[in-house]
Amino acid sequence: MRTHKSLLVVVLVVVAALTSLSVMAQDALGSEANPIQVYFVPSVEAQVITTGGEVMAAALKEATGLNFEVFVPTSYAATVEAMCAAPASSMGFIPAAGYVIANGRCGVEVSAAAVRRGWPVYWTAYIVRRDSGIRTFNDLAGKSWAYPDAGSTSGFIFPSVELTQAGIEPGERVEAGSHNNVVTAVYNGEAEFGTTFFSPPIGEFAPWSIGDNPEPYDLTVEETYIGEDGNLYVGDVRILDARANIRETAPDVISQVKVLRLSSPIPNDTLSFGAEFPAELRAQILEALIAFSETEAWAESIGSEDFYGWSSIAPVEDSLYDIVRGQFEVLGLTEDDVFGN
Repeated sequence: MRTHKSLLVVVLVVVAALTSLSVMAQDALGSEANPIQVYFVPSVEAQVITTGGEVMAAALKEATGLNFEVFVPTSYAATVEAMCAAPASSMGFIPAAGYVIANGRCGVEVSAAAVRRGWPVYWTAYIVRRDSGIRTFNDLAGKSWAYPDAGSTSGFIFPSVELTQAGIEPGERVEAGSHNNVVTAVYNGEAEFGTTFFSPPIGEFAPWSIGDNPEPYDLTVEETYIGEDGNLYVGDVRILDARANIRETAPDVISQVKVLRLSSPIPNDTLSFGAEFPAELRAQILEALIAFSETEAWAESIGSEDFYGWSSIAPVEDSLYDIVRGQFEVLGLTEDDVFGN
């Protein structure tokens, strides 16, 4: 009898152990019960991000066997808050300023950054209507200013520093909610100038270099059209800055809205992970993303110019973003000043 009881105890212990292992497996990060949370800032249309994000999630699952769930919070601040609330299970595609704040607030760590057509940086474009009479940077003094979000690196942080350093005080400030909305506000005359992201145009001219005219097609702006590929062109030049994102509703946007000037270069947007995200999974996901960037499906996801326009992705170090930390110091801004909480 004692032998039977001992055997029963052993069986129960084994069953309990197997059950525990089964529950742990079900709840392991990347399982169906505990998917990896993927966050995108709402810098362009949320539906475009959601659709493209699902393409990415499917590609990553196929490559890694892990499960992913896509989120597009309502603001840059909400994105940072969400990542901080899930330090062991979140990854995010967040711009430089958002990363600096998230890193300081809860230890979010950068693993990689965007590469756009060979460029590790991008710029702020100061945009105005062509018929506005605004000709110089100083002309922006007292003018109403549309920007996407107070957490936007190119849309708010960098231009705030440059305006302050130049002694230019804008007039009314309009938080438009996205880069697309900034362009629309300027196009419609709802704001006298706006600040949006800028990627250089491409076309049949010498490769664009820093210091070149941001509009090498300035004298042919009436030759704007949407090509058979669905992209925006001026003559043979393809437009890649934020103005192209409203081409469907405003196909004449280039003839109406011009780039007044560009900012100094800005480090590209990041792929970052929560502070407690497992290192081995970070490496696995980054490897899968680099491989994904070499496929045609990348252009249906984060590589689309209507999404974030990343040509590829490359590993980076945190120190690359020290220039952004310096911008906060110049402005004397804290994270609460930027995000208002």
